[in-house]
Amino acid sequence: MPVHPHVTTNANVKMPALIYGTAWKKEHTSDLVVQAVLNGFRGIDTACQPKHYEESLVGEAIGRLSNHGIMREELFIQTKFTPLAGQDPQRIPYDPNDPLEIQVASSFEASKRNLGTDYVDSLVLHSPLFPYANLLKVWKAMEEIYHSGGARQLGISNCYDLELLQRLYFDAKINPSVVQNRFYSESGYDVELRQWCDEQGIIYQSFWSLTANPHILGSKAVVDLAQKYDKTPAQIVYRYLTQIRIVPLIGSTSQQHIKEDLEIFSFELTLDEMMGIQLI
Repeated sequence: MPVHPHVTTNANVKMPALIYGTAWKKEHTSDLVVQAVLNGFRGIDTACQPKHYEESLVGEAIGRLSNHGIMREELFIQTKFTPLAGQDPQRIPYDPNDPLEIQVASSFEASKRNLGTDYVDSLVLHSPLFPYANLLKVWKAMEEIYHSGGARQLGISNCYDLELLQRLYFDAKINPSVVQNRFYSESGYDVELRQWCDEQGIIYQSFWSLTANPHILGSKAVVDLAQKYDKTPAQIVYRYLTQIRIVPLIGSTSQQHIKEDLEIFSFELTLDEMMGIQLI
């Protein structure tokens, strides 16, 4: 069974180079997480957002995995605080009338219960808040969780504004270690933002890496490389991303695709091949 390599964040946390995403898995979440981990995944991404995630079923999977000899400590668990605007009004996992700081604390307590763990490896803010003062309030509440040992690192998602990210980075006491963004042409693939993240040791996690980019999957360069290496176009794209220090979130639901995802580390693209792809 292959176990994929890791990258190290600016918080000195080892993070798997591929992470299994659990959004929209609904009642199948537990089975799919178990399947992914038994095949070699060690990173799991979830959120305290009942609208799109069944976080308690991720916790159920973690418990089931211990019966297979895979302990919690072997897994990289990442969850998120989702602000009110991203929640289903009928299923908010905290009291929306509470101050923001209490919302963060309540959400994290719910995550710990859901996941059956007393800490997470990565706690991510699901999206920026406005005005900026509210973003800082939430970040400071997340820093409290970090200082208490509840989270080994902090991050932010859906942040496409480099100036906003830089402002947060320099105002924060605990710097972001992760930026998790949709990887698509509308944002210009975050080229400048990713370059700055690299300089700060912030790891960029991508989602929608395949779904949003059918033109890349079908490009001649990618198809030709798939034939050369006897891989699928998806494997070529994922390998390209890992070689430019992007950590893709992968949401495959078929065991075949999960195995293929993990096999991307069996080969390495050359510099010329990387230049030839010209994805971004």
